[in-house]
Amino acid sequence: MKKYLSIIAVLFAIGLLAAPLCAQITGTITGVAKDKDGKPISGATVELVNSQTGTKYELKTNSKGTFYSVGLGLGVYHASLIKDGQVIDEHGNVVIEASGERQCDFDLSKDAATASEQQQKASAQQKSNEKIKGLNASLAQAKELEGAGNYDQAITVLKQATQVDPSQDLVWAYLGDAQRGAGAHATDAQAKAKDYQDAVESYQKALAIKPTNGAYMGQLADAYAKSGQTDKAVETYAAAAQADPANAGAYYYNQGAVLTNTGKIDDAITAFDKSIQLDPTRAAAYYWKGVNLIGKATMKDNKMVAPAGTAEAFNKYLELDPNGKYADAAKQMLASIGASVETSYGKPKSSKK
Repeated sequence: MKKYLSIIAVLFAIGLLAAPLCAQITGTITGVAKDKDGKPISGATVELVNSQTGTKYELKTNSKGTFYSVGLGLGVYHASLIKDGQVIDEHGNVVIEASGERQCDFDLSKDAATASEQQQKASAQQKSNEKIKGLNASLAQAKELEGAGNYDQAITVLKQATQVDPSQDLVWAYLGDAQRGAGAHATDAQAKAKDYQDAVESYQKALAIKPTNGAYMGQLADAYAKSGQTDKAVETYAAAAQADPANAGAYYYNQGAVLTNTGKIDDAITAFDKSIQLDPTRAAAYYWKGVNLIGKATMKDNKMVAPAGTAEAFNKYLELDPNGKYADAAKQMLASIGASVETSYGKPKSSKK
């Protein structure tokens, strides 16, 4: 009898040890189901299918819409809420773990709100895509009109585009381009001035949207120069060079051109020097530097004495662009200061012995 009792005691002890082990391989789930009005869904079936093993569990919601179950096998489940034979909501990747209680709620009101929000976003995205498509078509049409010399028509198309979406900096910049083109081709002085001023305002609107765009600054500077606002043009070219270092050589060259046209010789030379430093192959910068240096020449014994570097500037131009549009003028400038053409271009080749 004692032996029998000891066996029972051992088995009981084993049972006590086994109980915690069993608890570690099952999990618990709880949740509540609500309809689209936030009211509990009673008498519905919650179907849980283990994604790895295919094991299925079915639970019922009570009058308060709640459901609860213990002893679920651990793993990842797909949970479906079924009412009157129809799946009315579902959740994927419901993870059942040994520690803690897994909350899995079904709320059709939130799902409806999410679906409505997603639908609104999709609709807004579609409208945005259609708007962008229309704007791109307008830009292409405007460029085609400009290419044909129909600047007024291009301006009309682009003004309509700015009304469709005034937040697009590129549309304002395109409008500025068309207005500059119209100004360049206008024969009436008053119309020309208006076109350039309109271009200034369009570029300013583009920069209000994208204030660090160097290309827009360069275009604005040109419009300033064409409308006679030379100080603003010089200042804006400098700003463009800072904002767009990759093209700074071109901006300083244009700045030098404006300064040359306004007779600010020393400032022009400085601008061309900056352009040359940033882009040593820009031939025209050497030519116009030489022209400004000629402007500082003096007369001595009826001979023109040019500052140091004048002949070098013209010769460098001829070296880089021997057949350029300033080639003849550069040679004449060299002759006027009694300097020779010192470049291999045009010189007879020495015969090999």
